[in-house]
Amino acid sequence: MLRLRERLARSGSIGRGILTLLTRGAVDEDTWDEIEETLLLADLGPDATDELMEALRRRIQVLGTDDAAAVREVLREELVTLVNPDLDRRLAATVRTAPDGTEVPSVILMVGVNGTGKTTTVGKLARVLVAAERTVVLGAADTFRAAAADQLATWGSRVGVDTVRADRDGADPAAVAFDAVKEGVAQGVDVVIIDTAGRLQNKKGLMDQLGKVRRVAEKGLHGDTVAEVLLVIDATTGQNGMQQARVFSEAVNITGIVLTKLDGTAKGGIVVNVQRELGVPVKMVGLGEGMDDLTPFDAYGFVDALLGD
Repeated sequence: MLRLRERLARSGSIGRGILTLLTRGAVDEDTWDEIEETLLLADLGPDATDELMEALRRRIQVLGTDDAAAVREVLREELVTLVNPDLDRRLAATVRTAPDGTEVPSVILMVGVNGTGKTTTVGKLARVLVAAERTVVLGAADTFRAAAADQLATWGSRVGVDTVRADRDGADPAAVAFDAVKEGVAQGVDVVIIDTAGRLQNKKGLMDQLGKVRRVAEKGLHGDTVAEVLLVIDATTGQNGMQQARVFSEAVNITGIVLTKLDGTAKGGIVVNVQRELGVPVKMVGLGEGMDDLTPFDAYGFVDALLGD
């Protein structure tokens, strides 16, 4: 979260911007209009913006002061409420017992469109899990992009885990997912992470294929199901990212969100927007290009970063 604060500070933060408006003197309708515009531009979304505006108006009026410390605390509390610290952000990352009694790994399916940093995120997630003393196998089920399997295998070797891949480009991704699960069961690992092809949201055939990858992967789990489907979203894409999120949630049951490139934008409102839209939590955030720049999401730390604390 220290790094997140540093990165958000580069481009200015919505929290600090609103705080400045609320403490510059008399808060009139023009000020509230500016606050509303700030929130909308930060990709908070119209519903969440209305909710926050109503809460701030009510509480600032009751407060009856422009004391910076008091106003900051009100703003912090309302932002925390929107980000929702009560959501379960834990990752399924341990061995599970299948219905027939067989021990099987937690399978994490990574999905998202091209350009979100999905394959890199798979590698970084493996590093996070290995650091937490979990055993991992990677599955390179993005068989359409020639470099994807090589990229994933490179990450696997960096963090010391095996990568299951096809023997040719264009192979059936569902078969690769099945083989990865089979290898994970054979090795007795805690987690199998399956990378899938970056899918354009307007290609129904590819979305159908994503469902197939999940179904076939589950055939190797002795009656158990995929534990997590994590949607990787580029935090800088704003409303376009929201459109992608909606389509993916319709194609496959998303259990969590990974926001990449959160360091490159002050539009932190997308955290609130995407959680409200999909009803699932942001579980991880990417803060940069380094191997250790993927971190579990913390609601309180994120709001403090928005406020520049």
